[in-house]
Amino acid sequence: MAQLVDKAKSFVADKVAHIKKPEAELTGVSFKEVNRDSATFHGAVSITNPYSHDLPICEISYTLKSANRVIASGKIPEPGPITAKLSTTIDIPVEVPYNFLVSLAKDIGRDWDLDYEWNVGLTMHIPIIGKFTLPLSKKGELKLPTLSDIF
Repeated sequence: MAQLVDKAKSFVADKVAHIKKPEAELTGVSFKEVNRDSATFHGAVSITNPYSHDLPICEISYTLKSANRVIASGKIPEPGPITAKLSTTIDIPVEVPYNFLVSLAKDIGRDWDLDYEWNVGLTMHIPIIGKFTLPLSKKGELKLPTLSDIF
């Protein structure tokens, strides 16, 4: 009897290990808008759903860092489902106060760009497996707009 249970466990573990999982890619961060108090950046995540049914996303958590300091972080609860058999892009707005950007002036002043590290966790509910968090990370440079770009 124990051998039968062990074989069943092995069979299920093997099948679960070979189930296709969703794939995601961070497409980067871009400058979106400026207001009196802050600057808004825009991050995008492209997610591919391999299943024949919509896949609900439970939560998106994000952290934007520069010079090993956290610029902004937060969570987006239940942003909506990922359409079956398609690729969906989800926008993540990130608001950064000006006083924090001023504290990064040394990095910005050299070449008028912001070196960043963008970390995102996509928590999805996958049938059979349950809640699954897909960690994503990207490093890059964000060119900041000049005064002529703003006005």
